[in-house]
Amino acid sequence: MNSTNAELVIVGGGLGGCAAALSACESGLNVMLTEETEWIGGQVTSQGVPPDEHKWIEEFGSTKRYRDYRNKVRETYSCNMTVKSGEAILNPGNGLVSNICHDPRVTLHVLNEMLMTYVLTNQLTLDLNTKVTSVKKAGKTVRSMTFEHVQTGAEKQVTAPYFIDATEAGDVLPLAKMEYITGAEAKKDTGEPHALDAADPDDIQAFTYVLGMEYREGEDHTIPKPEMYEFWKEFQPAIWPDRLLSFFAPHPITKEKREYTLFREETGFPLWEYRRIFDKDQYDIPSKAGDVSLMNWPQNDYFLGNIYDVSESEKAKHLYQAKQLSLSLLYWLQTEAPRSDGAQGYPGLKLRKDIFATEDGLAKAAYIRESRRIKAEYTVTEQDVSPNFNNGQAGKRYKDSVGVGSYSIDLHPSMAGKTYLDIKALPFHIPLGALIPKDADNVLAGCKNLGTTHITNGCYRLHPVEWNIGEACGALAGFCINNDTNPKTVRKNDNLLAAFQDELRESGFELEWPDEFYKE
Repeated sequence: MNSTNAELVIVGGGLGGCAAALSACESGLNVMLTEETEWIGGQVTSQGVPPDEHKWIEEFGSTKRYRDYRNKVRETYSCNMTVKSGEAILNPGNGLVSNICHDPRVTLHVLNEMLMTYVLTNQLTLDLNTKVTSVKKAGKTVRSMTFEHVQTGAEKQVTAPYFIDATEAGDVLPLAKMEYITGAEAKKDTGEPHALDAADPDDIQAFTYVLGMEYREGEDHTIPKPEMYEFWKEFQPAIWPDRLLSFFAPHPITKEKREYTLFREETGFPLWEYRRIFDKDQYDIPSKAGDVSLMNWPQNDYFLGNIYDVSESEKAKHLYQAKQLSLSLLYWLQTEAPRSDGAQGYPGLKLRKDIFATEDGLAKAAYIRESRRIKAEYTVTEQDVSPNFNNGQAGKRYKDSVGVGSYSIDLHPSMAGKTYLDIKALPFHIPLGALIPKDADNVLAGCKNLGTTHITNGCYRLHPVEWNIGEACGALAGFCINNDTNPKTVRKNDNLLAAFQDELRESGFELEWPDEFYKE
């Protein structure tokens, strides 16, 4: 087995991991970044989920690097496509979910470009197709981690003074025998109004396998009938108002039966526009091309079983069934979906296998909404973000804030058979204590595995927040090494905390919302 060392090892190359690498490298650290798939970018790339963002994102409410990333996405389109004159701010796909719905391959390009300086100078080692398999720990200190190349089986042991778990499901936590939480906490433990009466570790949000589709009217691109099509065609969950493969689902807020349509009609929510990543009418293009949209809808959320903390055979079963659900939904849309003109099916829906460069056309990895979560120095609860517990237009202010974010508490149906929970949350802050595990001195939570509850995970899991979390972790590792200190001491020592926060602000972090957010 090969052995090497670094000053910081970041496990997981999603948005949090990439942001952590950028800030740590700026701090001068020698960094190793690993990613289990062949693409960095996580939610936006290998999982196919365009950025879901708050309404102020164009002006404030993120780090400078996140804004740089967004600008570079738009620049990629402007430099490589002939964009027709129109809106001042380009939304590449004119999707409804955000102002920057775009092709996953564009973010892949942008992130590689942002990291390129550090890769070329060998300050950053990027290991793709690489997963962590074991952890050596002495007391509360992780000494080394062993990684395996998923294709060749080659192993490498890496020692480092600091590690960041930026995996999508908190994969380092069980390997390091750290304490963590899954699912829902009990009301007696958190005091949250919407918590369960009894804890349920299996009450974990659905995950989703995304796929990309182009619509070409008048053509027939019907895929072969999926193996599980008959099962999914007849499947109606107890929490659903109709069969899952239909244009009906519970309204996330009211729970009433909500009608959807594929394209925009007089009634119904237009699924196609929700995560549309290419709007042909915005570009002058030489070829005949249709609009492109990503399928991440209520109808292909998978909640029949989890894919972490289960056996390998159980994991494989649920991954397969989730893929079959998405393919079955596509086949149903192509062949049986009711149309406003009285016909059935949209055979012009073309599965775009090139978008994710996969044989089955599905994303390279499942989109995991809810990770294992560390037992943190500070845990964010519903009371911290709820308008019922806070005055003004922002949530609880923390002395150790390392960033801000905004999103409603949005929980999807769960493995325990619970339906949606979608309730208001105020624009919030990210406490440093939520990134620091109680039982580890040199491991940080750089993704959705930070110290939130099942409920507040619903507003801390979105793209700009994950980026901010990761970027703060990378900056903290750099600050600790450069100042010969450690994360817990930085948080507890007023002078060190102030110095660290000053560095964050100089790097473009926003630790507070504008003053008007705090007026009652």
